[in-house]
Amino acid sequence: MAHQIKKKLGVTLYKGGAEFRVWAPFARQVSIRGTFTDDQPQLLTSEGDGYWFALIRNVEPGHQYKYLIETADRQLLEKNDPRARAITSSDKGFSVVVDNNFDWQNDKAFKMPPREDQVIYELHVGTFNRPDAATSGTFDSAIEKLDYLSKLGINVIELMPITSMAFSNGWGYAPNHIYSVESMLGGRHGLMKFVRECHARGIGVVLDVVYNHFYGDTDLWQFDGWNENNRGGIYFYNDERGDTPWGGRPDFGRPEVRQFILDNITMWFNEYHMDGLRVDSTIYMRNTEGHDNDPAHDISDTWSLLRDIVELAHKIKPDALMIAEDAACNAMITAPRANNGCGFDAQWELGWPHALRDALGLTADTTPTLQGIRYEFTHSYNGNDFERVIFSDSHDTAANGSVRLNEAADPTGGTTLHAREKALLADAVTLTSAGIPMILQGSEFLQDGSFNDWAALEWHKTEKYAGILLAHKHLLALRHNAYDTTRGLQGNS
Repeated sequence: MAHQIKKKLGVTLYKGGAEFRVWAPFARQVSIRGTFTDDQPQLLTSEGDGYWFALIRNVEPGHQYKYLIETADRQLLEKNDPRARAITSSDKGFSVVVDNNFDWQNDKAFKMPPREDQVIYELHVGTFNRPDAATSGTFDSAIEKLDYLSKLGINVIELMPITSMAFSNGWGYAPNHIYSVESMLGGRHGLMKFVRECHARGIGVVLDVVYNHFYGDTDLWQFDGWNENNRGGIYFYNDERGDTPWGGRPDFGRPEVRQFILDNITMWFNEYHMDGLRVDSTIYMRNTEGHDNDPAHDISDTWSLLRDIVELAHKIKPDALMIAEDAACNAMITAPRANNGCGFDAQWELGWPHALRDALGLTADTTPTLQGIRYEFTHSYNGNDFERVIFSDSHDTAANGSVRLNEAADPTGGTTLHAREKALLADAVTLTSAGIPMILQGSEFLQDGSFNDWAALEWHKTEKYAGILLAHKHLLALRHNAYDTTRGLQGNS
């Protein structure tokens, strides 16, 4: 991989103190103020090449701090550490020195299920198992349902983004501190505990990560005061490439920004024992308009970065499941690096849920058509069925003005016999087709409505629609060849 930068940024704890290092190439001076400085600024030393460093005594886990950055025009900016492992609040909080110790117990014994046996469950921690209507779900509350998922037949959980975000109750796709785990969900050790408990039950964990943009109102924006064209400064493109519908696009061509992203990849695997990543909207990483075959708007820096991301992940964890969400469904995303591809293991098959709805007559004209699903049944990337993740619903298809498939069949609540039959048929087709199947949380017990970030799953429906749930258990048993009669579901065909 190119552009490797060896300096260790962020906080490095030692016995009796800690090193602090930050990148701020246009700063006149950088200071740090925190619990360990009695809230008085302490100067950092310039190391050259835009890096600033301090070795400070008596630093302990739990101490809070911020950087004070004097800009070229002598303004004083108060900024959080871009690599802080914890933030007290997503909205103008403080960086926190973290305790790196954690009892992983027998976690090294876990092995990721083979690709042909994987069944993914898309899970949003905040709504998956909420204690009550006023309280967000947490990693601890999600752990309470892991035995349920294991008995269902799930062996991979895909967590929707869990980093500190602009909206604490949100989906997670407005990231503002990509190194910090959202405190409302349980923070750093809460996530570690969740992964450990998943592994203890034979369940792998894939994390959804967002690098196509960083939310605009963030510490990274004009971090050291410098910018061009009134844009984002050192972490962002400072021309039209910096524009996305959601926030500034990182400068994928700047070595320090590439390393910021690659070190984040390393963190998820080494510190949190992740088993894979789902990289959000790679199409918007590689094209300013989110288009394929559009050279005029392609971002030339991105392809090599995506390749580096996958290569790094597989170097750390050879059996990592690396998934791309690329709206173009371009086969080169999952083609091997040796063939000039990105090398992702799989990508979301975004045409699958729409083809199912077409076949079931759930689109606007209500006329069933099999053309789309016929294509999906016979389509694969690079001759490998398992280079695609297939699903009847996801957080996208069941939101943004749409509803879950069962409610599309029955707008009065998604629970009529007609709706139940169509929803179960869609899942049965998905769970017995070629590809890596994924279930959106709650689909297995007929959760209805739109997917959103505030409505809790209605767990009483596991009893109300016990037959639907049992059917999913049987389908997953077939998928796993539990009775040694359905091995064909685990191989290319």
